[in-house]
Amino acid sequence: MISFLLLSLIAGSVIALTAGPLGAFVVWRRMAYFGDTLAHSALLGVAFGIVLNISPVIGIVLASSAIALLLWWMQKSTTLANDSLLGILSHSALALGLVCVGLFSNSRIDLYGYLFGDLLTVNMQDIAVVCAAASVILGLVCFFWRSLLMIAIDESLAKVEGLAVEKLRLMLMLLMALLIAIAMKAVGILLITALLIIPPAAARKLTSSPEAMAICAACIGVASVWLGLAASYFLDTAPGPSIVIASTIAFIITSASAAIKR
Repeated sequence: MISFLLLSLIAGSVIALTAGPLGAFVVWRRMAYFGDTLAHSALLGVAFGIVLNISPVIGIVLASSAIALLLWWMQKSTTLANDSLLGILSHSALALGLVCVGLFSNSRIDLYGYLFGDLLTVNMQDIAVVCAAASVILGLVCFFWRSLLMIAIDESLAKVEGLAVEKLRLMLMLLMALLIAIAMKAVGILLITALLIIPPAAARKLTSSPEAMAICAACIGVASVWLGLAASYFLDTAPGPSIVIASTIAFIITSASAAIKR
């Protein structure tokens, strides 16, 4: 009992620590709908995993990365607005994923687990994958922090400063795709972007610098994972939605606190 809870806490905490800084860029660049689009493509990645007989995580990374590359290309080659492109890709990927999963209905697919997460079933192999991916994501975010921050503030100014804006934007998209793939087991496909958006949004009310907001978002995310898992253990609720509710409560508290101070 204690061992599987410990594994869940480790995996969830590592994911939350990674989602905090990366989610700060999602909030600053208003990319929440992009996160939803990648999450919807995750079901297509599950189907890829079954068809290609590979790990679902690898399938999700492939599908999410393909969607990120496709969006990056479409942004450069079409005149459609971003919200229209995201709407097309999001719903098309979700529909295609549902159709593909339906075609393999004879397979033992835990669709509920993919949709709402199953953090209590992580094993040592899952933790190794999560830690490896988190190291890559956090390493690149820290290394390119200043450049990513500059393009989040003003892309035109970043271009004048000589930064490779398009490459940095593409890297940020691919890092989000990788995070969504490893975080899917924590909160599931339907709620996965909540970990990217709610903790940074809550941290924004408490901090005055970008660095402080990223660190505070990671701390709120970890606290949400611990509280959500505690609620799941004692109240027998689904862990993924419980984690999201805990982070939502944190957002409400920080918003109320900021409103009282004004």
